Parts: sequence; C-alpha cells; structure tokens
Amino acid sequence: QLQLVESGGGLVQAGGSLELSCVASGGVFTINTWGWYRQALGKQRELVAAMTSGGGTNYADFAKGRFTILRDNAKNTVYLQMNSLTPEDTAVYYCNLMAGFRLGRRDYWGQGTQVTVSS
Repeated sequence: QLQLVESGGGLVQAGGSLELSCVASGGVFTINTWGWYRQALGKQRELVAAMTSGGGTNYADFAKGRFTILRDNAKNTVYLQMNSLTPEDTAVYYCNLMAGFRLGRRDYWGQGTQVTVSS
C-alpha cells in the first residue's frame, strides 16, 4: 500500500531552477535508499542522484554541482533541487524508494513528473 507522490515539475527557461518533491505514505517502513531517475524521450532511464539511509549521496556526472538530493525523514519526503537547467535536462523525473518492511525490502516508484527546459 505504500505510495510515492511526486510534484514540482514544469516548464522553466534555460539557466533556471526547479525543486522536485516526492512523498512516501501508506505503511510502516524504514527507508533504505532514496533515488531520483530520469528518462528523456527516446532514451533509457538513468540515475540522477541517490541517498542512502546514512545520508551518503551519489550523483550522475551531469548532475554534479548542479543538482542536490535532500531528505526530510520526519515527512518521509525526498527532494531534488535542480539549478542551471539546460534543454538536455528535459525528461520525466521519477523518485525511487527502497523501503524495508518486516518481511523484507521492496522497491517503489513515483508516477513521474515532467521537466521541460526551454532554450
């Protein structure tokens, strides 16, 4: 019953910024790993950023220095701050959660939110 709900996508000019949010709800769970992925038209889904339960982060090369993954554990929410956006960042962005339950771990995905960057 766990659900991830994303928000924050939209249209922005090149050089602008957006902040995406993803909220997990619907069950008793522990957070193992948060992640943000994106999929551009005609391309494979790729990792943007990830955060472990201990707060360690991992970024794709294109995201380093421009994007920041943040979390608010009290709100079961993960954020992706995106700065200096370019048209190449245009994609559907998905949040991902590896959650721990009594019987094991499960992987969940948000519904996706469109980010469009105009030149």
